[in-house]
Amino acid sequence: MSLRFVLDPDLTPRLRAEIVDLWVDVSNAGGAVGFVPPVNAAEVHVIAGPTFAGIVDGPDRLLVGYSGGRLAAMLIFSDNRFPLKAHWCVLKRVMVHPDTQGAGYGSALMVEAARLGRVFGHEALHITVRDGLGLDKFYGRLGYREIGRLPGALRVAADDDRDEILMWLDLTVAD
Repeated sequence: MSLRFVLDPDLTPRLRAEIVDLWVDVSNAGGAVGFVPPVNAAEVHVIAGPTFAGIVDGPDRLLVGYSGGRLAAMLIFSDNRFPLKAHWCVLKRVMVHPDTQGAGYGSALMVEAARLGRVFGHEALHITVRDGLGLDKFYGRLGYREIGRLPGALRVAADDDRDEILMWLDLTVAD
C-alpha cells in the first residue's frame, strides 16, 4: 500500500494526539527523533508543544503520510528563521511508524519532501542524523551527502556519546 501525503493539514487535537503517539512509538522502537527509550506521551508533549506552535503560527510546515486512514509517516520543513538561509531548509522529526518498516514509506516520504522542497523554491534540504543507526546510509541512497559531523554531540546514555551527522541534499541538480 502506498502513502497518501497531506501538506499543511489542520493540526486538530486528534492529529496532535496521533503525532504524539507516532513519536512515542518511533522513539520506543529506537528511532532517532529526539529521545531514547523508554519515553512516554508526557515527555514527548514537552517538545511537541513548541513544535506544533512553529507549525500553527508559522513558518514551519508539516507533511504527513497516511496508509489507509492511519498516520504512518511525517516530517517537518523547519524554516531557518534567518534571511541569509532562506534558500534552504531543515527537515526535522522525520518519522515512519515502526510496524511499516521495510514497506518503502521512508523513501517515499523523503522523495515527496524533495519534490515539495523544489516546489517551495528551496535549493537544498538539510537533515541531521544520529550516528550508529545506519541512517546516514539510508539518506545517502536518497542523494544526501555527509557534509560534517559534530563528534560526541548526542549523549544517548551516560557512557554512549554519538556523533551528529550533518547531511545535505542539493535540489538544484536533476534526480
